[in-house]
Amino acid sequence: MTDRRRFLAGIAGACAAGVLTSARGGEGGSQILTATDVHVKDYPTVQAVQWIGEQLERETEGRLRLRMYHSGQLGRESEAIDMARFGAIAITRVYSGALNNAFPLTQALCLPYVFDSVPHLRRALDGDVGAQVLRGFEARGLVGLAIYDSGPRCFYNIKHPIHEPGDLHGLKIRVPVSDIFIKMLRLFGANPTPLPLGEVFSGMETHMIDGAENNIRAFQSSRHFEAARYWSHSDHSYAPDVLIMSRKTYDGLSSRDRERVVELARESVPVMRRLWAEQEEAARRTVIESGVKFNDADIPAFRAAAQPLLAEYRRDPAIDALYRRIRELA
Repeated sequence: MTDRRRFLAGIAGACAAGVLTSARGGEGGSQILTATDVHVKDYPTVQAVQWIGEQLERETEGRLRLRMYHSGQLGRESEAIDMARFGAIAITRVYSGALNNAFPLTQALCLPYVFDSVPHLRRALDGDVGAQVLRGFEARGLVGLAIYDSGPRCFYNIKHPIHEPGDLHGLKIRVPVSDIFIKMLRLFGANPTPLPLGEVFSGMETHMIDGAENNIRAFQSSRHFEAARYWSHSDHSYAPDVLIMSRKTYDGLSSRDRERVVELARESVPVMRRLWAEQEEAARRTVIESGVKFNDADIPAFRAAAQPLLAEYRRDPAIDALYRRIRELA
């Protein structure tokens, strides 16, 4: 907490003075790019960004280095987005749901049941759909570097298995601060409760909430499985993660350094996916061995319940165009 306070105090001063917190050293002109992530040190997205830093440091002989603050050391994702926009940090990995309101094109990636599988998701992210979403960050002081997929999101809770939307009726389910997820959970009959990821475990322990929704790796790494003993395969969203960079930091780099940062970010995607595949399976084994009860949900019933939400968002021509392109790739 002390480190975070010191860093944030430094950010306030730096922003007031109009300078970047991408620190520049005197000797040799070295530069440190600050990166953040709310996930733990060994999480695939954290490791992928650290891989970018390792390549940069090696290729520039230490002139460019990356310092990673993982596990939410510098605050929530919403705070990280603002810090990046104002140039207080260089790079952050953010869940796409947290970007929906400020960057509307990300909404297409978060709609329920827009993707059928991980291969379907990757075909979209690796092609023109992903490229268009990344370009959308340019309008508000950010650079879209890459999109990391993060598996299917499912429901977990402390009370009982979720087989159909009716089983969610009245349950307080944590959702990210995203209108799409709030509206989706209401259609499913739940009481959506926006909370930062770091407050979910205590929320379930104190019965402030009854459960949440996330991917299996986050369910395991956050140790939510110790409180929530029911996992239901609803696969209601494949909303990915996005790696973004401060436009101020980006513009402060040489043209060659800018080009290489973008290239390495793209090259980090298969690195992240390899780590994800390994860790997702290990996380599943850990959770199963702990005694968590797994069940399959009635996905057609959930799809039907989500239709009004899809119809609402598809009234936006830009979202509808992306939605139709994604479905063509199914």
